[in-house]
Amino acid sequence: MKYEIIKQKVNSWEGLSFIFVLFVTLPCMYILLHLLDKPNENWYHIKTFLLKDYIINTLKIAVFTGIFTMITGTTLAWLIAAYDFPFRKFFKWSLILPLTVPPYIAAYTYSGIFNYTGVVQRFLRDTMKMTLDPNAFDIMSIKGTIFIFTVFLFPYVYMITRSFLEKQSAALIENARLLGKSSISIFIHVILPISRGAIVGGTSLAILEVLNDFGVVSYFGVQTFSTAIFKTWFSMGDTSTAVKLASMLMFTVLIVLVIEKWLRGRKRYSYTTAKVRSIVLVELKGIKAIGAFLYCFIILSLGFIIPLLQLSSWGFLTYKKVLNLKFIEMMFNSIWLAVVAAIFIIVMSVVIANFSRMNSHWISKAFSKISIFGYSIPGAVIAIGVILLMVSIDRSMVGLYKAINPNSKTLILSTSVFMLIFAYIIRFLAIGYQAVEAGFDKIGMKFFEASRTLGYTVTKTFFKVDLPMIRPALISGLALVFVDIIKELPLTLILRPFNFNTLATKTYEYAGDEKIHEAAIPALIIILVSIVSVYLINKIGNKEKK
Repeated sequence: MKYEIIKQKVNSWEGLSFIFVLFVTLPCMYILLHLLDKPNENWYHIKTFLLKDYIINTLKIAVFTGIFTMITGTTLAWLIAAYDFPFRKFFKWSLILPLTVPPYIAAYTYSGIFNYTGVVQRFLRDTMKMTLDPNAFDIMSIKGTIFIFTVFLFPYVYMITRSFLEKQSAALIENARLLGKSSISIFIHVILPISRGAIVGGTSLAILEVLNDFGVVSYFGVQTFSTAIFKTWFSMGDTSTAVKLASMLMFTVLIVLVIEKWLRGRKRYSYTTAKVRSIVLVELKGIKAIGAFLYCFIILSLGFIIPLLQLSSWGFLTYKKVLNLKFIEMMFNSIWLAVVAAIFIIVMSVVIANFSRMNSHWISKAFSKISIFGYSIPGAVIAIGVILLMVSIDRSMVGLYKAINPNSKTLILSTSVFMLIFAYIIRFLAIGYQAVEAGFDKIGMKFFEASRTLGYTVTKTFFKVDLPMIRPALISGLALVFVDIIKELPLTLILRPFNFNTLATKTYEYAGDEKIHEAAIPALIIILVSIVSVYLINKIGNKEKK
């Protein structure tokens, strides 16, 4: 009975949802279709001499980053959720800040810090009068890559696990203590088992970011699937081989998602009483308090304070050279691209999420799953799929182009900004969708059903009732999507029109030309935008809690 009223006028929402989901799936379908292309000499060469290195390097970086982010994020989450020590409240929110520094910017910064003329070697050589082996400070390796990813991606694990632990009952910890268990034993035998889902979820996000990355591995000269796709596409102009490498990367992502599902398991933990008390903080004193403070401070320094200070120093030296009309134009490009794409994403997310909550059919569940799948696909893979799709559309519409303008180019969509916005929508739809879905979950269906009973249509109910109530979720989703698009590098590098730059691509170009100091200003603006977005989301979250 509950859904009979809803289904009468759900057709327009269903139709739009179907169109939006089709947009998300088409590029991946084009990649699968091109897998049937006959292999060429480039593919055989890569398969024989290079493919093994791509697989081993990619797996090494993903596995070790996963392990170290899991350890760092989980231990920090447990410290903040269960103990009280000096500056705990400051660290609670500031440990999220490393996520505002894109890993490729961190790679350029730490390379500059540790190279021969960097602050570390100069201090040891000139001030401490030490004789140094420059190779000992070489961070441009697989080990350095893992370090960068760990220090700047651990907040994924930290945020999700801390949020989970803060909602746990104090009775679990107190009962373990009554049984004589030590803090370490409680952490291993109680906290880790109940937090497994949250820990694995955060770790999988970090690993997916590693697989998506191009900037760090490219700058450090590490051969992975991402660098291989870029090389075959840009250097060789070989679509067929790039598609095959992209499909292998997609298969790797699928394995990660399957492993995540398996590691989460089917275990569920529920309370045996309706009286649930939050974890009571244990005050640390003496050496333990100092140890907790230093651990948090060192991680925060490595992931945020040190790179921010170094970039600020470089920016002060080069701002007169970098800040000009071209830079303002580039900044405008970044902002309007991110705003337009973010608005499209939020609108699409609202349509799909509203349809999914109004309909319990398997189709709505499928739409929901497909909407969040794009974020798990690396940017290089999405870029290739979008290019193949847009070139195919352009070829089929040449007649129309010529009819409108006889002097028209044959490639219009595939050389325009539209292609880049389309790729952003596919990649980041999941972020907007999850924010909107969370907003709908909070308001439930009671107000919707009451409005429908009073004779309002589904659409009128949405604008009059649902939209005002989910406004905080929409703003949070918009901010999250906006900052992710500002930071995005692989998609923008491949799909941007000729001579079209954003803050991310200009930072990459400066670093690639060994102009590390000049890269500081666009990098600082990206970080500043990210910090403002994090502050906005945190403020909205605090208001909702109150």
